[in-house]
Amino acid sequence: MPTKDTALQAIVNQALLPLFFYESPEVSLEIIKTLYKAGVRTLEYTNRGAAALENFTFLKNELKSYEDLHLGIGTIKTVQQANDFLKAGADYVVAPIVDAQVGNLVHEAGLLWIPGCFTPTEIHVAQQAKAALIKLFPANILGPAFLSSIKELFPGQLFIPTGGVEMEEENIRTWFKAGVCAVGMGSKLISKDILSGQQYDQLHDITQQALSLVKVSRS
Repeated sequence: MPTKDTALQAIVNQALLPLFFYESPEVSLEIIKTLYKAGVRTLEYTNRGAAALENFTFLKNELKSYEDLHLGIGTIKTVQQANDFLKAGADYVVAPIVDAQVGNLVHEAGLLWIPGCFTPTEIHVAQQAKAALIKLFPANILGPAFLSSIKELFPGQLFIPTGGVEMEEENIRTWFKAGVCAVGMGSKLISKDILSGQQYDQLHDITQQALSLVKVSRS
């Protein structure tokens, strides 16, 4: 059974959090299986379309035998959404915003809640709501220099940037140097072309490349 600690450990160990949504549940499943084959053991499916809940329920059912895979749900903004996806079996919950009520619900389920923050005040609010890991979002606007500037205000806090992390060593290395514990990667890893063209072999190769880039960048 996934817990708050196992989900957090999986993200920190992998140091890369792939995230995506696609309308087709079957294609979504193949994407996840491809990521898994490439070495991914935790990823975030995002609540970005009308089919998200139905797809997520289907995915959790189809991936039952993948016992070491943590499948989180992202883009959760309300208590209702959190409730629905927790019932569907989400292993952790990621949000683009800080909503303490959502945090409480996820904590009560014994799971990991990752709220998105853009300012020091939001980070403080997230900490007060017991966020073990905080998403810096959108990371392309904030940049690594933001984290370097404010990190000492929040000793011991774990951060993950999402939105605009590039598939290049210099960019990823700069983020780790600034103090993140992992990086989130969406369309830079799982592009629209890969999804619409079902380019699974290409995804497999680029995922292995991303995992090794992260490994090199944080050492």
